Amino acid sequence: MRAFLILLLIGLSYLIFWPIPVDPVAYEPAIPPGFTDDFAENSELDKLQLVHLPEGESGPEDIAVLPGGAVYTTSLSGLLYRIDGDTPIKVEDLGGRPLGLRAGPDGALYIADSFRGLMRWSGPGTLEALVADIDGEPVIYANNLDVADDGTVYFSNSSDRFDPETMGGTKPTSVMTIWEQSPTGYVARYTPDGKTEKIAGGFVYTNGIALSPGEDFLLIAETGRARVHKHWLTGPKAGETELLLDNLPGYPDNLKAQGDGTYWMAFASPRVPAEKLMPYPFLRKVIWRLGPMVRPAPIHRGMVVQFDGDGTILRTLQDPDGRLGITTSGQIVDDQFYVMTLDSPWFGRMPVSQMP
Repeated sequence: MRAFLILLLIGLSYLIFWPIPVDPVAYEPAIPPGFTDDFAENSELDKLQLVHLPEGESGPEDIAVLPGGAVYTTSLSGLLYRIDGDTPIKVEDLGGRPLGLRAGPDGALYIADSFRGLMRWSGPGTLEALVADIDGEPVIYANNLDVADDGTVYFSNSSDRFDPETMGGTKPTSVMTIWEQSPTGYVARYTPDGKTEKIAGGFVYTNGIALSPGEDFLLIAETGRARVHKHWLTGPKAGETELLLDNLPGYPDNLKAQGDGTYWMAFASPRVPAEKLMPYPFLRKVIWRLGPMVRPAPIHRGMVVQFDGDGTILRTLQDPDGRLGITTSGQIVDDQFYVMTLDSPWFGRMPVSQMP
């Protein structure tokens, strides 16, 4: 009996006092709306053809279309692929962990690398770092980006608290950041003359960003609070940030401007039941100490939505069975619609003619 009490005391002490990296912030989330109305359940993503990366590779997070129409993606291990027919062709080993991809007006590929910051690539052997720190503070979790017509690059940094390179990768680090709820994410701007500045902050896991066609505003996905913001760049509201979409049924990932005033947004996961514990920081600490098996995790249920600059939902395409894995972005390129994934060995593609 004495031994049992000692073990019980040790166990309780561990659950209450053992140091952990997360310091949860109390937060009262709204009740998730579920998959109803504009987000009513469907199985439209079942039409996707799965395009496999070469054996052993996974994580085609995003795509970019370079001049001439060539489509590129990257992998979890840092490889760059050109999507050519049914077989992605390896172009170069970039290293790091590339996430968001965009083509610039100079024909180069701009990369938000979660390990190294903002990068630029214009052909084999040309990879260069553009932004690794801002005002002496390292950019530790670059995530997504968009490029203006004048070459200005807008990019998101998901967290100033947790570095995915040292915390086991982007997936566990995203869970850690959202579980903590600390508002340390931001969006920054890099101009062609080499200047970098933060333009908006206070987000819980900043993720996708996308410029409007007129470049008068920037859309910002805040994954940790399941919402999307509109940040004005020009006009009488320049510098202001307003809420565009709130209390979404899932956690938004990348945003892609389609070029016609509409945007594609992927949900990495539906809202998780563990959100009910968000008002209780102490309990969240205890759960974190219990280990990975009981910590919250993304739910495999793919979903991409198309909406306009006023926040009107135009199309919802879903994969309720989760065969894609964690969906990260969607985009129409010529006559094909692409859906990319976080850590699956494939991405999805189907003819635009088959879309609802």
